[in-house]
Amino acid sequence: MRASRLLPALVLALCPVLAHAAGAIAQLHAFVENVHAAEGRFAQSTAAAQGPGRPPQTGSFTFQRPGRFKWAVERPYEQLVVSDGKQVFQYDPDLNQVTVRKVDQAIGASPAAILFGSGSLEQAFDLSELPARDGLAWLRAKPRTADAGFAQVDIGFADNLPARIELLDNFGQTTRVELTGIRPNPSLPADEFHFTPPAGVDTVRM
Repeated sequence: MRASRLLPALVLALCPVLAHAAGAIAQLHAFVENVHAAEGRFAQSTAAAQGPGRPPQTGSFTFQRPGRFKWAVERPYEQLVVSDGKQVFQYDPDLNQVTVRKVDQAIGASPAAILFGSGSLEQAFDLSELPARDGLAWLRAKPRTADAGFAQVDIGFADNLPARIELLDNFGQTTRVELTGIRPNPSLPADEFHFTPPAGVDTVRM
């Protein structure tokens, strides 16, 4: 179940964009148009509207447009989400289970579409500039569909890089993802986004 909660955090926007003086929306457009792949590190935390949030997570990510990505949680427990561009595999070693979904079902108009998609952002999101804070230039993306599963996602840019992502879901929870060590357009292995479920693992197809 924990792995199924990773995809909303995959609102990750991850690469160099325009000059520092450019607005956040212009930087996001440049990111989508010019950055075709990236890899880096993340630190993720979730705060609930009431009560304690979930334990912080750290790990690494890789993506390649359109629709291929790997989101690997290393701590406090291992989890893996991999998409080969057609299917998304969510592997939870603790549960000994792999959940398989079609890419369109798993991403669709979710925040992950900002990172992994290749279509027009304005078709899926209402974008607006936000005031600068914490030394970052900010934008807000609100889904144009009511069934997106989240209310809004804010993305902060610094030094030509998306540095922080803050997602507010429909349950009042806020997920914050800090991005570090980003490498744009790296040379990736041919099998980077290939996933074969380990022997003996339960496979659930959605």
